[in-house]
Amino acid sequence: MLSERRLEVLRAIVQDYVGTEEPVGSKALTERHRLGVSPATVRNDMAALEDEGFIAQPHTSAGRIPTDKGYRLFVDKLAGVKPLSTPERRAIQNFLDGAVDLDDVVARTVRLLAQLTRQVAVVQYPSLSRSTVRHVELLALAPARIMLVLITDTGRVEQRMVDCPAPVGETSLADLRARLNSRVVGRRFTDVPQLVQDLPESFEQDDRGTVSTVLATLLETLVEETEERLMIGGTANLTRFGHDFPLTIRPVLEALEEQVVLLKLLGETKGAEMTVRIGHENAHEGLNSTSVVAVGYGSGDEAVAKLGVVGPTRMDYPGTMGAVRAVARYVGQILAES
Repeated sequence: MLSERRLEVLRAIVQDYVGTEEPVGSKALTERHRLGVSPATVRNDMAALEDEGFIAQPHTSAGRIPTDKGYRLFVDKLAGVKPLSTPERRAIQNFLDGAVDLDDVVARTVRLLAQLTRQVAVVQYPSLSRSTVRHVELLALAPARIMLVLITDTGRVEQRMVDCPAPVGETSLADLRARLNSRVVGRRFTDVPQLVQDLPESFEQDDRGTVSTVLATLLETLVEETEERLMIGGTANLTRFGHDFPLTIRPVLEALEEQVVLLKLLGETKGAEMTVRIGHENAHEGLNSTSVVAVGYGSGDEAVAKLGVVGPTRMDYPGTMGAVRAVARYVGQILAES
């Protein structure tokens, strides 16, 4: 276990390196921070931190930089989540409140996260597998053609055309709409097939073909839309950190282009808990020089999707964690009210 003083020295090294981008020396530490000890003592503490793998000497200069292990200790023990200022919180609320639909919410969230953190923002669309049905609308377009509109609790809207085997009257359509909604509203998507399987039998023989056709389209929609979707933004922000990537930024950009990689990264986040993956903790080799900060968001207590940022390991962790958490909270509120 490190002593409190050495933990303070590590905290100071991380803060200075993140702020200045320069390796940190003992003289600079004693000048900038009230450590209460001499530069010689700080040098001894830095030597001990280096021996234990928390800091490293990038070249022959006297300065040290944090390692992945050092950043991990900083995040776990030394870094609180930095709360956003009142103007920042108001700006988030005003920006997200203007969204007109789910696509707009996700697009605005990506832009906002990228601007707040100056990193790459990744936002997952709410998963239908974790969503519930808010309403099913059936609209007559022609005597034998219906539009099925599925609305989720997260504001997602899916539309499908249904060609029926026979003309459908408005009274019959209204009856089907009412009976269908009475069974599925407020229920999870995964429960819907079982809830509607005997619905055709409750209708007259002449109407059962139409009911079965509508239900088949509804169930197809549930299956088709289980595919996870992501939106990514702020990739250009990485160009500001070129020197933070040992050889080239290309592996990072290639990893960010692979949706499967990003989904796996976000998938490591459990529920509404915040996850911070630092450097080599990221399984994908292309992201070994980056850190990922992610959290779940949702319209209630349960997370229906994840969002987060990807940036260099030399990251303002308290500020980034605060921004990610605040944005997730506001997006969740919007979904709950939509």
